[in-house]
Amino acid sequence: MFQDAIIPLDTWVSDAVEWLVDNYREFFQMLKWPVEQLLNGFEHGLNALHPLIIIAVVCFMAWKFSGKRLALFSLLSMLLVGFLGLWEDTMITLAMVLSSVVICAVLGIPLGIMSGRSDRFEAGLRPVLDAMQTTPAFVYLVPIVMLFSVGNVAGVLATIIFALPPIIRLTGLGIRQVHPELVEAAQAFGATRWQVLIKVQIPLALPTILAGLNQTIMMALSMVVIAALIGAGGLGSPVILGLNTLDIGRAVVGGVGIVLMAIVLDRITQSMAQKK
Repeated sequence: MFQDAIIPLDTWVSDAVEWLVDNYREFFQMLKWPVEQLLNGFEHGLNALHPLIIIAVVCFMAWKFSGKRLALFSLLSMLLVGFLGLWEDTMITLAMVLSSVVICAVLGIPLGIMSGRSDRFEAGLRPVLDAMQTTPAFVYLVPIVMLFSVGNVAGVLATIIFALPPIIRLTGLGIRQVHPELVEAAQAFGATRWQVLIKVQIPLALPTILAGLNQTIMMALSMVVIAALIGAGGLGSPVILGLNTLDIGRAVVGGVGIVLMAIVLDRITQSMAQKK
């Protein structure tokens, strides 16, 4: 029944991407520049610091926001990562995650605020977020490589696409959950829309916004292995190398590093949200 009426969507998409590559490759290469600078800044900064300084900072944050147990766990995790020979890969991954999360926050929080304050904007944005979250990451790796080439920057861009929706959704949800009577009371005292947003809605929505930031960090970490397929370094590289050479030990060591890093970041950001 369908053999004579196949829609050539694959051909259309391939032609569209090739047309973009032929005509706008320089524009997309230009878009890489700010991401590349941010990533290089984090990477050089983390590698320039002595490991003990980074361990001390992470342990202090864990103690400050959660307590002694998480501080001790963070200390043991960071020491284990170092003694497994994963310190350099961990810093590259941390730089990629920080770059992705900063860009996601800069883009996602304003979009979330707009979607929380406008039903029409939220209705238009929702299918885009659905597509970003449900499209398999392997699908958009190909156009990203064609437009931005391979490497850490391409990995960060792929991570941004994958990790951006949670912070938008939860920021919008947090703004909508602010009780209308509080907004009306602020307006009754003569507050402008900007003052209502800054002094009422954002402070009350902050725990939900931080929960969205936590989800964005977790999704960025889950992209580490997939991003390694397009040349991004970090903790995904040992996993991919272990997979290609059937070296289960190397793959497990890389996986252990990712899990420990995810647990430490998750617990610290969760504690930050709960304290707020």
